[in-house]
Amino acid sequence: MRLAVFSTRPYDERFLRAANERYGHDLTFLEAKLDPTTAPLAEGHDAVCPFVNDDLSAGVIERLAEAGVRLLTLRSAGFNNVDLEAAREHGITVTRVPAYSPYAIAEHTVALMLAVERRLHRAYNRVRDGNFALEGLLGFDLRNKRVGIIGTGRIGQIVARILRGFGCSLRAYDPFPNDEVRDYGVRYVDLDTMFAECDVITLHCPLTPETHHLIDAAALAKMRPGVMIVNTSRGALIDTRAVIEGLKDGHVGNLALDVYEEEGDLFFEDLSDQVIQDDVFSRLLTFPNVLITAHQAFFTQEALTNIADTTLGNTTAFERGEPSGNEIVPEEVRGDA
Repeated sequence: MRLAVFSTRPYDERFLRAANERYGHDLTFLEAKLDPTTAPLAEGHDAVCPFVNDDLSAGVIERLAEAGVRLLTLRSAGFNNVDLEAAREHGITVTRVPAYSPYAIAEHTVALMLAVERRLHRAYNRVRDGNFALEGLLGFDLRNKRVGIIGTGRIGQIVARILRGFGCSLRAYDPFPNDEVRDYGVRYVDLDTMFAECDVITLHCPLTPETHHLIDAAALAKMRPGVMIVNTSRGALIDTRAVIEGLKDGHVGNLALDVYEEEGDLFFEDLSDQVIQDDVFSRLLTFPNVLITAHQAFFTQEALTNIADTTLGNTTAFERGEPSGNEIVPEEVRGDA
């Protein structure tokens, strides 16, 4: 099949070309982000391969359908940027990569926890400047801390397994409790109980209308003073302005993010020679107890290999008229972000 790959970075091309030796599709690599102005670039292609910050709203999908596109093969697990109803109306199949490497995300989550609470980002810069003082770097033990895991799909399960090794006391919230997670010593509770009891809250749920701004001013008010919040899922799960207020008054003790609700104009780009125009994001960078990575939790060799292979495997299955098992059906949406 003729496949247009949008938002291509050198690593995307490298891993997709390697995987394509098995599949033999005709790949066109485009650096441009998919949006209403770039959708015509899909003309002459049977399928489009977008990434997490590409625009797949109804208008764009209509343009893709007019261009002859019959498949959206996402190289991501999340699909909150896709108007699934519009895709169905235009007869376009949507597939995703549901489990490229839950270990990559889970391990990055715990890395962020450790780095922000031990102030490793600040310590690194101090030592490079010849400052070996410890004042301001005081952390805490994760052992015996109460950690709340929101979402216990594949990623949440692995986070629970890792944190059990640290000796944490684990709570979880998920509309669909998992008995395997209970075997790790995790206790399922409602959100209010989690907020009231936990020292750390980590997010591993998809972004839906129900979870948009799940962490807002009302939720923060129910949390313990000094709470740590970690998000490696989707940026809009958190009301960033509300969390900034929590950081300012000290109610939020630590914030670690790999995603940001307005990341589309920032992440995956080199803006080091520009002034960042997003004032909310810039404000986050001023706090010593905030650590942000630029949506890199997925970025491991294993994950990129699996993403490329599953993405092209989904394309081959569609070409053969066979289900891949990774099709997204609007009424059946559920799972990790």
